[in-house]
Amino acid sequence: MARGHLDILDETLSALRQQTGRLTRWGRILAERLGEGHRLLAAGNGGSAAEAQQLTAELLGRYHDDHPPFSAIALHADASSLIAVGDEYEYDHAEVFARQVRAHARPRDVVLLLSASGRSRNLTRAAEEGVRAGANVWALTGPGPNPLANAVEDALCLPGTAPTVQEAHLVAVHILCATVESYLSTSDPERRVS
Repeated sequence: MARGHLDILDETLSALRQQTGRLTRWGRILAERLGEGHRLLAAGNGGSAAEAQQLTAELLGRYHDDHPPFSAIALHADASSLIAVGDEYEYDHAEVFARQVRAHARPRDVVLLLSASGRSRNLTRAAEEGVRAGANVWALTGPGPNPLANAVEDALCLPGTAPTVQEAHLVAVHILCATVESYLSTSDPERRVS
């Protein structure tokens, strides 16, 4: 059982390794947008929620190096809003993130949604609202094609099981954080975030 899991994880991480260009591009854009005062809105369900919250915590705090605190919001961490929306909409789970994105997202913000399956309707609705708001909307998902990947501007879809995809997503989150910090600290004026 352990060897099978590790074999699948190797395949998932190998696929992630082939996407480092995409992650570097996302990190550069995110550094630029956060440096300009825009925000990151992130969300996921279950383990993906924990990974989205780690990303926002690292950007508000720090990953390795000190940097200014950035506006990075984990939508699922606002329990009062989730309960209020659920209550008002008879617990239509599809709206819990969509209404928050509609309220918070502005042009040039970034919305990043994480889903091991890519089939969570609440994340797909959030993506639709992010696109409507003019934000850059990205997704980290499991195998594609899937509804979430189809709803966003750019998606990084990974093969594997739900657990191995989530594990690889955590690596992707760390790569994004490291890339943001790298762009913040570079001395190259064309890449420096002001």
